[in-house]
Amino acid sequence: MARKRARAPAPSAAEAPKPIRPRKRGRILLSAIGLSLAVVTGVWWWMQHTRNAAGYSAPSQHTTAAAFVDEGTCASCHAAEHKAWIGSHHDRAMDVASASTVLGDFSGIDFVSRGTRSHFLQRDAAYSIGAPGPDGKVAAFQVKFTFGVDPLQQYLLELPGGRLQAYTVAWDVKRERWFDLYPNQRIGVHNELHWTRPSQNWNYMCAECHSTDLHKNYDPASATYRTSYARVDVGCQACHGPGERHVEWAQGKAPSGTKTRAPTQMGLAVDLAARDANSQIETCARCHSRRAVFWGEYEHGRRLMDTHLPALLDEGLYHADGQIQGEVYEYGSFLQSRMYAKGVRCSDCHEPHTAKVRAQGNALCVTCHNAAAPQTRETIDVSTLKHRDYDSPAHHFHKPGSAGAQCVSCHMAERTYMVIDPRRDHSLRIPRPDLSVKLGTPNACNLCHSDKPAQWASEAVARWYGPSRRHEPHFGEALWAGRTRQIDASSRLAALARDNSQPDVARATALELLRRYPGSTTNEIIRDALAHSDPMMRRAALEGLDALAPAQRAALATPLLSDPVRAVRIEAARLLASSPHDEASRSAFEAALAEYIAAQRENADRPEGHLNLGGLYIDLHRSEQAQAELNKAIELDPAFVPAYVNLADLQRVSGTEREAEETLRRGLRVAPGSAPLHHALGLSLVRQRRAKEALAALAIAAKMAPEDPRYAYVYGVALHDLGDVRASVTVLAAALARYPGDRDLLGALASYANERGDAQAAARYQARLRQLEADNPR
Repeated sequence: MARKRARAPAPSAAEAPKPIRPRKRGRILLSAIGLSLAVVTGVWWWMQHTRNAAGYSAPSQHTTAAAFVDEGTCASCHAAEHKAWIGSHHDRAMDVASASTVLGDFSGIDFVSRGTRSHFLQRDAAYSIGAPGPDGKVAAFQVKFTFGVDPLQQYLLELPGGRLQAYTVAWDVKRERWFDLYPNQRIGVHNELHWTRPSQNWNYMCAECHSTDLHKNYDPASATYRTSYARVDVGCQACHGPGERHVEWAQGKAPSGTKTRAPTQMGLAVDLAARDANSQIETCARCHSRRAVFWGEYEHGRRLMDTHLPALLDEGLYHADGQIQGEVYEYGSFLQSRMYAKGVRCSDCHEPHTAKVRAQGNALCVTCHNAAAPQTRETIDVSTLKHRDYDSPAHHFHKPGSAGAQCVSCHMAERTYMVIDPRRDHSLRIPRPDLSVKLGTPNACNLCHSDKPAQWASEAVARWYGPSRRHEPHFGEALWAGRTRQIDASSRLAALARDNSQPDVARATALELLRRYPGSTTNEIIRDALAHSDPMMRRAALEGLDALAPAQRAALATPLLSDPVRAVRIEAARLLASSPHDEASRSAFEAALAEYIAAQRENADRPEGHLNLGGLYIDLHRSEQAQAELNKAIELDPAFVPAYVNLADLQRVSGTEREAEETLRRGLRVAPGSAPLHHALGLSLVRQRRAKEALAALAIAAKMAPEDPRYAYVYGVALHDLGDVRASVTVLAAALARYPGDRDLLGALASYANERGDAQAAARYQARLRQLEADNPR
């Protein structure tokens, strides 16, 4: 059985103050550096338009880049904004450790969590933490910087090679206590979550969003960082861009003819107050999103996806209906909201310099949602906004002033991260407990009324707002059907992908899921999406071309090699690496391919980048380079599973199955709990005709990862081929109960029912297959 090669995303960078975790299921970066990992038969770890889309300010046309300036210059003219910024979360995102910045108790106190002791000590002006280091030996490590200010503060410790690492015992600012960010796990020095490991590395994971003008400066040859920044925290130029030309304008040195006060004509790189809200929203999303960084030179005013890849509504990150689940921050949620669709932007609710909301409690929401005229910008579409008294029991059905009467309690439900950090869902959704009944998703009602079932909440909503509320369609039903492989998933996903009234982030997620359902309708939808105005849609459509023959891929994807957005064109290059190219398209392909390779090299400090290069070189038939990249990935992270699987697959193709087996066993010695490795080993043993050993390995994989029907399918087929038909049918039927529209499971069960003469069962499975495959030319 053939295996689909793994493509790895790197974890999303700069997501602090937070413990830096291995990514859950997320959108991969340019085939590349995204946010997570998943499994496919082998493994699948964790993207003619104008250059500037409407509403996006064009970057400066100067031949040289503007420089960052001393921000004291900013304060000299913008005193009020500077005063508001002082003490804000942006101001205190990161600070040099000192008596004025360190909040934790370093009086020689010990903190013990699950057998690990941390010793916090201050001597004179120096702060240190005694803890097990990279070698497991206890030593004192100097605190170089504070990280965050509320509700918790972490501390950055220095390791050799220019590395700064986020310590995973943090200070609870409100309760004034130390606490473990992973309280339910015993984390040894070899655990990926240990403070010395790459997942806790500041240079890659955190630095961009806690500093200004960050340059990671990783040197692969010496495996060291020379990370630099213009200032240690998030200053004016982190959002407004480098200030050199604006200062020149302010001092009267600007070229003649630039007396207009339009921001981009005043030397500013981006117009954060542009009529189109996306210019500001994407500037904020650079940090306030679950995303991956794939291009080191950020240019203010360009599209976000020129340098970053935001996550879609992926399983593990978001619930099926789009509610927050993993740490996703605000952007992906806000893209789902009606407010985003109507032109609302971040600064309509948040004062950008203090980073606080513009009004407290319901006062913020009722500036627009009231019985009189909304008080808002003219560019926000309020044509469908109903004039009602929303801040009353007639709307919220709770006692005035109570928690249930607060707008955010129902429309921005909270979820706690990092043990003590509650964050609100920015999708600003209408509570749908009826979806909880159908899909098992959470809802705002039951977050408070946890002693009641979802059905109770659903009935209450129907009484208050009418029964039609429970019948309003929601994109979550289609995404849930796609995730769980329901029989009608294909038609539901197709309808969502085509529905212009739905959020593009949900439609792009539907495109991603539609890859499981090939057919003429899917192909038509993907072709249409390749020309969509949103780069998120175009990139998701490109990924859907993976299943087509090389010539078909080339015909559809070649125009996107010149896409105005980098994330799209380099995904096109990756997709076309193994396809034929004519003279007309070769130069565009080579330029986009060079960008793709540069994107991987940008993350040369991460195994994911090397894994992706390995996959590219396999497509380009450069086996030696591919093997070198995969070995480098393993060298960087000996527990990085996808590299072992891909390396073994490369060795298999080269005709060295025993070498492939040894590679997989080497991986299992460092990652014994890896279902992908057990599965890949089972396939290797099948090819070596070592049936009993193969069956044992496949059984382990299926048991470890019941959420992946492919493992159960392969295990069930192996059982059948070894003569245990009853056990085979049991395994396959159990998986089908979880994933009723999985074509492989249905096909196997239909075939085996025919074999044993059970015509009724065979007909039942075949009928479901016909329903599933109605649109599939096969």
